[in-house]
Amino acid sequence: MTDFPLAEITLRKYETPYDLSKRDLVKKTCLSLGLLQPGDSRDVIVDIMLALLDANKEKKSLYLEEIKDKVILSRKNASCEEKGTAESNLRRQLKRLRDIMLVEKSENKYRISEFQSLKKVFEEKVTKFYVPSIVSRINEYLDQIERQ
Repeated sequence: MTDFPLAEITLRKYETPYDLSKRDLVKKTCLSLGLLQPGDSRDVIVDIMLALLDANKEKKSLYLEEIKDKVILSRKNASCEEKGTAESNLRRQLKRLRDIMLVEKSENKYRISEFQSLKKVFEEKVTKFYVPSIVSRINEYLDQIERQ
């Protein structure tokens, strides 16, 4: 048996969203989903999500290079440093989004899963599938504890 998790997710609750810019809303969402740590200045995942959400409106998938261009522009418009925009880091961040099933990759292009709304993807893939499988396994451990 290994001590490496098969799946994991961090969920955080923040105040009710109001009067926030789109970038700030996406940032709070990333914080809420554990994709970003509180106080972390390395927030390129926010710009990746913004690029994918904008493309999702047009039902468009994006190549990594397109995401990189959009991320750099987004960070420039938000007066953020270009830190984290290397393709290797972008791929790693996209993998994190794929691991929690919010983003999918097909033919070297990325998109929000099935071009659905992010809310619907979260509900169907995370709330109904990902979290229950983790809770179920925790319950198996709890049952085993009770038997000992």
